[in-house]
Amino acid sequence: MQSSLFDSAPVMGNFVRREARLSFSSCFETALGLMVAETYGGRLTSLKFVGEGQIGIGCALGERVAEQIGAYLVGDRQEFDVPLRLMGTPFQVRVWKALQDVPFGATVCYSDLAERLGVKNGQRAVGMANRVNPVAVIVPCHRVIQADGQLCGYAGGLWRKQQLLGLESGQRGLF
Repeated sequence: MQSSLFDSAPVMGNFVRREARLSFSSCFETALGLMVAETYGGRLTSLKFVGEGQIGIGCALGERVAEQIGAYLVGDRQEFDVPLRLMGTPFQVRVWKALQDVPFGATVCYSDLAERLGVKNGQRAVGMANRVNPVAVIVPCHRVIQADGQLCGYAGGLWRKQQLLGLESGQRGLF
């Protein structure tokens, strides 16, 4: 028996059983512009720079992400301790986990990262996985550069990549 024609939740006695909400979205301002954090089941699934959005924190984890990103951008944090749920192909997830091993202030080129993963001539595959990294900054794809030391591509904009690398190379904070 259903509680109404439009409610598919099962009725148990006098109570309608509802599933707890697992997915939340938080939009917050940073020194580099607006970011949106999406969480599912108490884990961060996505963190992206966005052009516009309505500022609001959807859950405690979103607030924690906003606080840690804020501390990082003013030079008070070098590591993040939010739980992640990385969703992608097995290879993409391997690349994203390898990115987390690149230390603060260091950079790596695509071919070196491919070599670390045991993928001979895999720099393009690593680049493609890097390009679709769903968790900006925390999974530090901004630390990947070309073999000749040049900066290339960043989903948040090359100027942001430059700022992030500048911050990590010794600047106290961005602004």
